[in-house]
Amino acid sequence: MFATTAAARSINSARLRPAIQALQPQLVEWRRYLHQRPELGFKEWLTADFISDHLSSWGIDHHCGVAGTGLVAVIPGRQPGPVLAIRADMDALPIQEENPVPYRSHHDGVMHACGHDGHVAIALATAYYLSQHIQDFRGTVKIIFQPAEEGPGGAKPMIEAGVLTNPRVEAMVGLHLWNNLPLGTVGVRSGALMAATENFSLTIQGKGGHGALPHQTVDAIVTGAQIVSTLQSIVARNVDPIKSAVVTVGEFHAGTARNVVADVAQIRGTVRYFDPGYQGFFARRIDQIVAGICQSYGADYELDYTPLYPPVINDEAMADLVRSVALAVVETPAGIVPECHTMGGEDMAFFLQEVPGCYFFLGAANPERALAYPHHHPRFDFDETALVLGVELFVRCVEAYCGA
Repeated sequence: MFATTAAARSINSARLRPAIQALQPQLVEWRRYLHQRPELGFKEWLTADFISDHLSSWGIDHHCGVAGTGLVAVIPGRQPGPVLAIRADMDALPIQEENPVPYRSHHDGVMHACGHDGHVAIALATAYYLSQHIQDFRGTVKIIFQPAEEGPGGAKPMIEAGVLTNPRVEAMVGLHLWNNLPLGTVGVRSGALMAATENFSLTIQGKGGHGALPHQTVDAIVTGAQIVSTLQSIVARNVDPIKSAVVTVGEFHAGTARNVVADVAQIRGTVRYFDPGYQGFFARRIDQIVAGICQSYGADYELDYTPLYPPVINDEAMADLVRSVALAVVETPAGIVPECHTMGGEDMAFFLQEVPGCYFFLGAANPERALAYPHHHPRFDFDETALVLGVELFVRCVEAYCGA
């Protein structure tokens, strides 16, 4: 059933139970159906209906319309016990797909370019398998289908809507199909896995004038250039060098003509860091730098600083659980990748602030089949062999945490 590429050889198919292996064709069908019908955050109506229809057909109790388009399925085991949640995000990105495949997006300008279609398929198949094998675990499994991970963030609204209660979730796992790792590997580590995400927008108000008479002006471009340069000193000189952080300016817009001193400049950027202790620090330091430089140049400014997601911090015990489960499935210990953290952000972080849990990466890249484009690329795609491995890992997490 599995590809014979070098990347796939690290999957020990003998360790995948036949009932889960048999779901692979259905997994591919579901994933491709969703891939053709991508929807942006909080607009995942077709996706939610697709999920609900399948859960209903299997007799799985679930709630729709949670935080807009979210769903929560509840699957009880053979007797009372622990409550474990599994999370899958549903939304797509505003990207025009360029993949020459028959299952390419039908929605112009919208694409599943991050693997969330695969996440939904894996979670659906996990729900189906567990509902057919309730004798294999105790307690309760809650499967959370979350909207708007790519923005503005659906995890926090779902928490506020009570998805972690009735019954109260005691631990949580989630996975991300990951083209930064080869097929057949699992990236898992305790502590920080993904970075906090904070954005800023800055408007510098100077005084325009003739390019030949700069003494009559306050140059917004010169002011902005000095700010961009000085912002890089935050990581270089204000952050502990043992800790990682990034300050990136991605946009700088100013000027209308070569001989006109610009009166307005607009700068936008993003901040990333792992250590929760830096929460609030970058906002203060950026404001200090901007205020000082603008004062020295005689410019005014308006700074909008927006914290989006905190860092994704994995609980040590839950990371150990996922690691032990993965070791039972991948071919060798080399298939477990501990140094897999990234400066990318994820709102799974909000769930992990509420309950102990582990978010992990499931390798899905296969360069031999040209399936290795990075996430958010218009030709992003992944090796669908990873789908059935994701189901096996989730099921084993349930059995390990709740008790087989």
